Amino acid sequence: MDVVVRGVRGGDVEWVAELKAAVMRGDLERLGRYEHHRARQLVRDSFGGEHSRVIEADGEAVGSFTARPGDGGLVLEHFYLAAAHQGRGIGTRVLEEVLARADAERWRCG
Repeated sequence: MDVVVRGVRGGDVEWVAELKAAVMRGDLERLGRYEHHRARQLVRDSFGGEHSRVIEADGEAVGSFTARPGDGGLVLEHFYLAAAHQGRGIGTRVLEEVLARADAERWRCG
């Protein structure tokens, strides 16, 4: 499987907002905190720019994340992977790449 991490494109924000809502819905409902509009708006307000990425597997968008420097370290936000693609090692591969980048740039993680 070919896994690629790419920058954000014009229509990605709405796709990521829907992805987040789908991925987080069950947990948020169990906590009594799921709000259809709010789940999407939080992504719209903070996703994008130079620190956000889309994860593609074999040419299909399957996930996203934001990793930005902050407080002398790396802040990992919005890591979402579509349910159909979980458990296949994609998230692990991407996280390993993010941590390797953090090490190379001497960011403190944690």
